[in-house]
Amino acid sequence: MRSFVKKYWFLTGLILASGVTLADGTGMVAQAGRWLQAHRGPDLVIFAIFFFSGTALQTEQVRSGLSDFRVTAAALAVIFLVSPLWARVLAELPLPPGLMIGLFLVAAMPSTLSSGVVMTGAAGGNMASALMITLLANFSAIFTVPVVLTLLVGDGAGTAGVLIDKQALMMKMAMLVALPLALGIGVRPTFQDFYKRWGIQPNVVNGCFILVIVWIAVSKSRPTIVGGLQLLPWVVALVVGFHAGLLSASAGLGRLLGLGRGRMESLLFMGSQKTLPLSVLIQTALFPQYGEALVFCVCHHVIHLIMDGYLVGRLQSGRTDEKE
Repeated sequence: MRSFVKKYWFLTGLILASGVTLADGTGMVAQAGRWLQAHRGPDLVIFAIFFFSGTALQTEQVRSGLSDFRVTAAALAVIFLVSPLWARVLAELPLPPGLMIGLFLVAAMPSTLSSGVVMTGAAGGNMASALMITLLANFSAIFTVPVVLTLLVGDGAGTAGVLIDKQALMMKMAMLVALPLALGIGVRPTFQDFYKRWGIQPNVVNGCFILVIVWIAVSKSRPTIVGGLQLLPWVVALVVGFHAGLLSASAGLGRLLGLGRGRMESLLFMGSQKTLPLSVLIQTALFPQYGEALVFCVCHHVIHLIMDGYLVGRLQSGRTDEKE
């Protein structure tokens, strides 16, 4: 049991943070989360997440990642074009507004900052290329997310009743994503020494911050989530279908471009993975009345990492078979 918790501590933390908040009959746990929500807690946590992400990035690899333009362009096309289009297709299903908004939130997000890069390397892919993709995607998201969300929500979820101020959202993302990420990259050498000296794993620090923002979001949307738990099977099916579609699109585009092993992995993982913290922040800020959207965002993060973890294993075994 201890080894399972140690290996899957983040998944365990997500289950505990959400489960305890939802199961607490007194409401005190949720009340504490709502207090943090009312006192700029999510903004501070998101700033910390992207700052520490910047300190952990191996930016010396970026220069070599610039050379593979085709992979980078293909991954960005999947992230910012294929993903919203696929979400719009799935939105033709008879989905409740909350699930539709959750789907649109995830579809508009950039790639993950760490897990995609790590999985690319574990599968035998080019980590430098993966790092280049995640940096470009997350900085570009300042401009793309408000526009894509406005198009998707306005087109597919007119019943949401939410007007998105694109300029305000761009400014907020610049302050909470681009600024801390750039600051973290700037002070990275100092923090790398600090991490080594004290044996700190920055990904663990980031994971803890992500658990905090998920807890805050669950606290705010607790009544809606409790009332909508019967939708969970539909959430799982929608998540699997959405992520499988992105993986298929990435693989198809890679074959069309003639990408071989070592390059295809960057496109697969960076094109299809989606960051969680930013989607939770926007759900909390713009769609707090749709708790189902939060459930979709969190379930998507867990399930798509499980799916990609399985894919890493398949790719690793494939490489072993080729060597033999």
